[in-house]
Amino acid sequence: MLLATDLDGTFLAGDPENRLKLYRLIVAHPEIDLVFVTGRGLESVLPLLSDPTIPQPDYIICDVGCTVVNGHSQQAIQPLQGEIDDLWPGEQMIEDVLQSFDGLQRQEVPQERRVSYFCSSDVVTDEMIARVEALSCNVLFSGGKYLDILPRGVNKGRTLSRLVEHLDVDPESVLVSGDTLNDLSMYEYGFKGVCVGESESALLQATEQKARVLHADATGCGGILEAFEHFGYLGHLGIEAEAPDAMNSGKSDLVIVYHRLPYEEVVENGELIRRRPKSPNGIIPTLLSFFADGKAGSWVAWSIDDPELGPFQTHTEVDTDRYEQLVAARVPLSKDDVDIFYKRFSKEAFWPTLHTFWERATFRDDHWQVFLKVNKRFAERTAEEAAENAVVWIHDYNLWMVPAYLREMRPDLTIAFFHHTYFPSADVFNVLPWRREIVGSLLQCDHIGFHIPRQAENFVDVARGVTPLEVTEKAGCAPRFLTYGCAVGLDEMSTEIKVNDRKIGLGAHPVGLDLNRVRQALTQQSVIDRMETLREELMDVRLILSVERLDFTKGIIEKLDAYERMLNEHPELETKVTLMMVCVPAAAGMTIYEELLSQIEQTVGRINGQFAQVGWTPVQFFFRALPFEELVSYYTMADVMWITPLRDGLNLVAKEYIATQGLTNGSGRLVLSEFAGAAAELRGAILANPHHPQDLADTCYYALAMSRSEAQNRLSEAFEVVSRYDIDYWGREFIDTAEQRRAIKLGKILPIGHCAA
Repeated sequence: MLLATDLDGTFLAGDPENRLKLYRLIVAHPEIDLVFVTGRGLESVLPLLSDPTIPQPDYIICDVGCTVVNGHSQQAIQPLQGEIDDLWPGEQMIEDVLQSFDGLQRQEVPQERRVSYFCSSDVVTDEMIARVEALSCNVLFSGGKYLDILPRGVNKGRTLSRLVEHLDVDPESVLVSGDTLNDLSMYEYGFKGVCVGESESALLQATEQKARVLHADATGCGGILEAFEHFGYLGHLGIEAEAPDAMNSGKSDLVIVYHRLPYEEVVENGELIRRRPKSPNGIIPTLLSFFADGKAGSWVAWSIDDPELGPFQTHTEVDTDRYEQLVAARVPLSKDDVDIFYKRFSKEAFWPTLHTFWERATFRDDHWQVFLKVNKRFAERTAEEAAENAVVWIHDYNLWMVPAYLREMRPDLTIAFFHHTYFPSADVFNVLPWRREIVGSLLQCDHIGFHIPRQAENFVDVARGVTPLEVTEKAGCAPRFLTYGCAVGLDEMSTEIKVNDRKIGLGAHPVGLDLNRVRQALTQQSVIDRMETLREELMDVRLILSVERLDFTKGIIEKLDAYERMLNEHPELETKVTLMMVCVPAAAGMTIYEELLSQIEQTVGRINGQFAQVGWTPVQFFFRALPFEELVSYYTMADVMWITPLRDGLNLVAKEYIATQGLTNGSGRLVLSEFAGAAAELRGAILANPHHPQDLADTCYYALAMSRSEAQNRLSEAFEVVSRYDIDYWGREFIDTAEQRRAIKLGKILPIGHCAA
């Protein structure tokens, strides 16, 4: 069959349960061709195509019949569109004819091949109609205020009839639906039709004598479902009257969806061994803490499905001593899936774009299809785990499309998403070929969190380019965040937006640090011994420390060039300072950084070749990951911590340094890129522009020359931030916010916890 339906008041309206039932029915039965027939312009229809909960139309007739396109490509259907174009005299001629009529207000909406106004019925006079018809156009007045000037003979019904002919569709298999007089023409070509509940009285009167038109009781989608049954389409297509039931719910009131398991998996002697992470970051223990005290929950993550290791286990225990009722719900992926989904596509397409290096990105549609497949599997596993009305917390861009699939499967869930990486401005993000799908998926969330306000506001700008939205709540960023003090500062951020009558919370939740991990490291004898050794080795040398992963976003070459510039401009520093650069290798199998590593090694060699003296090496380059405890030793001894990424979502290394110096009553100086998220949060840091070589050199020299008292005052400011907003605060704040969004959905009121902008 072919369902041709108006949108506003019809296909986009009605009881939510009926909408879901109809949408699922259409998606489940591809033999139903869907045609959107609307007064909206094509630009206004495009946002609907980004909403994963709405079935994708096969064809779109918009502009009250003046535009007809393929629903998937949005390209014109020929020769139908050409026939309409030939009838249209042009917008300017219409405006010239109507300028002498008072009471007309131009509709400020996207439109083509028509001109639309707001006016009262008395404005539509015989004289106006005559003048318009003299231009071979028709006047359509509906809803008591909408005036459309259309090419002669063109309307929704005529264009639909031509499309049906063009597609060679049996007219008896066509069902039309609408709710206003604007839709009347669809009922005048002999098709079966339905006027949904609460339709405009003028439409009901005009179709009252039409035997093939049902006046339904239910509104919107409910009325269409009534028509399906009334005209026998359900039985004809072998469709059950009820749409497929929602997926059965699980038992977990909180589900964490993360690409990493909460334990390590290693293969030893051909056997898969699970163990606690050797060096867990603060995030995983914090998320695990929500399942303490016997709280039931699930942790959804991927694992390699290797037949040689035996049958795949979908559920495993995590830590029965600490988290008795927490299970790991594992998503089976092949090695190829992981290679494409994570190591290649995520890192070669999304990572560069997110960090504003879009020119380095590689976009492959076949990789996108694998990405979709993996995200759908995550969603399916999550839907099976979550209890009714559960909270689902999804992590990072690798799982961008999970909300789209999950919302369709489980509309009852409260979906919260945290974006761990930087989120760029619209002019960068829009380079992504799949931006509409990604944004449409994220807009299925109930709350979306970012590190800092600037990233959240960037998301609003990106979303505004995809769909109409209304900012319903805003909040000032000070004093929690810097406003005009750095490149990523902001004075005010949007904290709630409304899209298609759904409210979505937005928050700035910078990830904090696990200070206990630093405290414990400082008490270890190996760390104490290493610190003593470093004191002797660095007796007369100031240590500048740089720790980052091998990545073009980290500004490593720029930093080395600035260091070289500083040594040239300040020869008195020779033999007095050394730059220790710890560069952590990328994950195994990542080949895109090989050229960068070669450039770094050449630059280090050039600097050392130019400045080195007997007993003094200007740059010490370590291309390996150091144990956290060893890093803490270097953090303690470093006079200057030099963290200058070109772009970074946050940067926890900067916080680790501040924590170490603060806990040891040090006077270390942090030189931090103003393009790192932490720059908007860490007061007291010396901010530098990593894109300006002279500024990089000058700020590093300033840090070296700074008095001890000023350094201590700056450190005190930064340490206060790191101490107060630690990793536990981050976790509590985010989960409290998600719980409040759930309470709003369920019509409940919760006391304010740690929720903040």
